[in-house]
Amino acid sequence: MITSVREFNTLIERACATDCVGLDTEFIWERTYYPKLGLIQLALSDEECFLIDPLAIDDLTPFGRLLTNPDVVKILHDAPQDLMILFRVTGVVPQNVFDTRIAAGFSGLSSTISLADLINILLEINLPKTETRTNWLNRPLNSLQIDYALDDVRYLRALRILLLARIIVPEIREWLDQEMKLLSLPKAYAPPADDLRYLRIKGSASLDRRSLAILRNLAGWREQEARTRNQPRGHIVSDKTLLTIARERTDSLATLTASNLLTGKKAQRYGDLITKAVRSGLALDDRDLPGTNRRIRLSSSEMSAYKQLLRYLDKVHQVQGVDPHIVGNNLEFKQLIKHHGKNSTRLPHKFTAGWRKELLERFF
Repeated sequence: MITSVREFNTLIERACATDCVGLDTEFIWERTYYPKLGLIQLALSDEECFLIDPLAIDDLTPFGRLLTNPDVVKILHDAPQDLMILFRVTGVVPQNVFDTRIAAGFSGLSSTISLADLINILLEINLPKTETRTNWLNRPLNSLQIDYALDDVRYLRALRILLLARIIVPEIREWLDQEMKLLSLPKAYAPPADDLRYLRIKGSASLDRRSLAILRNLAGWREQEARTRNQPRGHIVSDKTLLTIARERTDSLATLTASNLLTGKKAQRYGDLITKAVRSGLALDDRDLPGTNRRIRLSSSEMSAYKQLLRYLDKVHQVQGVDPHIVGNNLEFKQLIKHHGKNSTRLPHKFTAGWRKELLERFF
């Protein structure tokens, strides 16, 4: 375990002198808004694997030298969350990232495959899953926990070699490179705008535009409150409660308290802020209301085209190895069928450029 600044800096220098490294993190994300980093795993080779203790090293910003080094490939599995955590502690956008989960999606495998399953398929090694619920903030770690953490990076370099060997078509390799480069764009590390958080609340599709405006205000307020207090969103007010308040347009503290939507303590703490958000939504001009978030309804001809698109993507997967799930999801495919050639502003943004646009235009 790397616990001293001297050992840490030496390891970073060694890592920056290699061509590629395996990288992973362990964290706890249960009672806070921001995840708590518990461990950084780094593999210089299959045999040289290290654990960095972020609880013992106060300043992790030197790790940014490795993350931003364009000559060293950083190999991760399901990289976005790990990279977001490392972005938070180092302040830098990583360069030259290779995500083995994404690569699997271009190599005839599933783009949602777990690391353990990928290792089993390509290397025929079965990894134990005994430490998946470990509290990585506890010290000391036992031998099983240490071995589990090291195994998460031990095989990443070998997986990259095997995955690239499966992607032999130059065009598909170019598509893979395009997708990997998205992980090095600053916008990938910008949090969603607070006023768009309401779109992630289950059940929002059932609301009319006025209630959606209220929900938008409530979700935006809750996001700021959760961030300030470093508490999970649900610990402030649950999604279900926000949805009910928006639907019923509860704009007085008395009604809010009488309805038992909030406990006495939360009503006292947040009641005025919640009713202010509701009244702001009620006062909004009609032309400023958000569009409805309802499910897309396809006509019979559109549904037929949608099914043809799914068959086309399935064939692409079989012949070229590109998993449909890495192209998009079913909602996005329905939006594509609904608006293609009619309203480009309502198309999913990722379908309007790059390899996805190229692939999908062949269908039309």
